[in-house]
Amino acid sequence: MKAVWLEKNQISLRDIPQPDKPGEALIKIRKAGICSTDLELVKGYYPYTGVLGHEFVGDVVSAPDPLWIGQRVVGEINAACGHCEACLNGRPTHCEVRTVLGITNRQGVFSEYTTLPVENLFAVPVSVPDEMAVFTEPLAAALAIQQQTPIKPTDRVLLVGAGRLGQLIAQTLALTGCDLHVLTRHSYQRDMLSARGILSISEADIEPRKWDVVVEATGSPDGFNLARKAVRPRGTLVMKSTYAGNIDINLSSIVVDEITVVGSRCGPFAPALRLLERREVDPTVLIAERYQLKDALKAFDRAAQPGVLKVLISF
Repeated sequence: MKAVWLEKNQISLRDIPQPDKPGEALIKIRKAGICSTDLELVKGYYPYTGVLGHEFVGDVVSAPDPLWIGQRVVGEINAACGHCEACLNGRPTHCEVRTVLGITNRQGVFSEYTTLPVENLFAVPVSVPDEMAVFTEPLAAALAIQQQTPIKPTDRVLLVGAGRLGQLIAQTLALTGCDLHVLTRHSYQRDMLSARGILSISEADIEPRKWDVVVEATGSPDGFNLARKAVRPRGTLVMKSTYAGNIDINLSSIVVDEITVVGSRCGPFAPALRLLERREVDPTVLIAERYQLKDALKAFDRAAQPGVLKVLISF
């Protein structure tokens, strides 16, 4: 089968054997999305060799449980062992020996087929089209914020970053009724937010030490520094980005101001699918370009250009 292969910071389109993992479902990919993590892996953010990609929607071709065969599905990207201390205590996304789809020791979804354990699969409602379903994983990641940090309607919430993930975070936070403002750098970001009644804010207008919850979604040291200055004493700083390298942090100020710092990663798929089914969020506004698998390298080039949001690959 054809697949997008990463090796030594270079991607290529190559033929590889169709996957066959005993005890796992075989899934034929319909659509997959290129995200910032994929682009950072190409740059060397984390050592990985293999098929890239973890945002997908596809059809189950075979499975240990025949009830899954023929179903259109999305899948949780962390495959856990179920037996380690983290798994036994309800933290499977932190399984000590987990594999991660297209990221850690598990081939990804920029290929014609992939495999996952059936416990990772979620059936896609009939009313949710592929171009929405392919956003389930990043939408779930956005919802993780509310799972970890309850947001009240009375909270002043600042979101720093209005890119691919930031736009989804904004849509989900807006559903809480909080006083939400999103730091934007570009007019197209403001226009997308405005269309959903979400307020943008400039850096000059951000009041320091006044925000109950600040979500940092830029992955840049400048974004972190701005977020840290904005959060009030005894407020919450949610870190929604991974960072390449190290950044300088004044830990004393975090202690003195009694700031709660929350690292946030993967989130719940079932609520994400419900939001899509009810049309309470619309991720399709993020779609910038669509490519076929044969043009996947062009798709990656396009996705890496500044200001480009979501690029999809069809199979």
